Amino acid sequence: MFEGRRVLAVVPARGGSKGVKLKNLREVGGVPLVALAGRVTKALPWIDRAIVSTDHDGIATVAEQAGLAAPFRRPEDISGSIISDWQVLIHALTEMEARDGVAYDVILMLQPTSPGRKPEHVTATMEHLAKGGFDAVWTVSETDSKAHPLKQLTVGGDGALAYYDPAGAHIIARQQLKPVYHRNGIAYAITRQCLVEQKSIMGANPGAVIVEGNLPNIDTELDILWANFLVEKGLAT
Repeated sequence: MFEGRRVLAVVPARGGSKGVKLKNLREVGGVPLVALAGRVTKALPWIDRAIVSTDHDGIATVAEQAGLAAPFRRPEDISGSIISDWQVLIHALTEMEARDGVAYDVILMLQPTSPGRKPEHVTATMEHLAKGGFDAVWTVSETDSKAHPLKQLTVGGDGALAYYDPAGAHIIARQQLKPVYHRNGIAYAITRQCLVEQKSIMGANPGAVIVEGNLPNIDTELDILWANFLVEKGLAT
């Protein structure tokens, strides 16, 4: 438990992946991505239950070897590429509360595609949730100014160019830009009330933990090369 709250950690790791085949079994630093997530849960004694949500037997086996339980296989209807995180988490919560005979107060999602995760990142997320009274807390990273929304453009079917946001026309230097942040997948701490009653992983009152440093996020083969480069050079967060 974390400050009296029962915690269910869920590592979502489906077998299908369009960009990288069996992405969650690919290795960074010689360890499968799903196993890296499992290792972090083992380093956090306040997690009451840590499971993998997968539709793939091979992923389940590797996850179990890393300390995650794999008590069920995710149904096909929530294993596709456009299934929401909420659908995956509410299924996992419902399954585990029925199996364990308890109610979990916090659902902690750890995406295996974020191999830069450290136990202290997850603990900081839980601390912020508990102390701030938030519905949910996400870890985020500052977005490089080159990818700022006010610097983005659209191209029409006729080749016409326009600003994605018309306010971008008034930006001369990056110092004018207000920092924006993106989800980095390190940790999401979500209250049961937020997930079950609000049917959301963000809720009406969300909070954020900013994580700095080199944080690879695996979507492509190039991302895997980059993540391994960071590990080899000792530059990974």
